[in-house]
Amino acid sequence: MNIRDEKFSPDQFAALGVDRVAYVRPAVVDGRTVYTIHNADGNEMGMMAERDIAFAAVKQHDMEPVSVH
Repeated sequence: MNIRDEKFSPDQFAALGVDRVAYVRPAVVDGRTVYTIHNADGNEMGMMAERDIAFAAVKQHDMEPVSVH
């Protein structure tokens, strides 16, 4: 069976890559732009003042950063 033929529930789909991918997205906190880091299921794992630092933090934890707008 091909993986494209698989049917995933929303929870199963969200769990894919949960330990390998982290999403970095801009947010505004107290009038300043910061960059939040979320795992694949949407839980916030951290917040950094700069995008480059957020990406470096993700890589330091052996995960792949992905930018989300």
